[in-house]
Amino acid sequence: MKEGASYTSTMRVVAETTADYIGSGDLAVLATPAMCALMENAAMLAVAPHLEAEQTTVGTALNIEHLRATKVGEVITATAVLTEINGRELKFNIAARDEVGIIGEGTHTRFIVNREKFMSKL
Repeated sequence: MKEGASYTSTMRVVAETTADYIGSGDLAVLATPAMCALMENAAMLAVAPHLEAEQTTVGTALNIEHLRATKVGEVITATAVLTEINGRELKFNIAARDEVGIIGEGTHTRFIVNREKFMSKL
């Protein structure tokens, strides 16, 4: 695994990803939690090919700004770029875009964990 690893995840805004449906607001626009989930998905997938079969990553911090609303029907992408590796801690720059331009950006931290060990602690 190297700094600079990246991945872009894509989704279409549908009723189930709107603020009024999720409950984070009362408008039929892309919900901030849905945008965050897509950003985390991109970070997870950026490093997944570099992990052992028994490993995965879990998100531990997300610092984002949701800059602009996106309407139902538009396609959004989220790109995560690995910027720092500190042992099991991985840091990413993340950005989301719709068909017009950037809609959100920030940073995200994930940790590499052993799947079985992690789940056994629950």
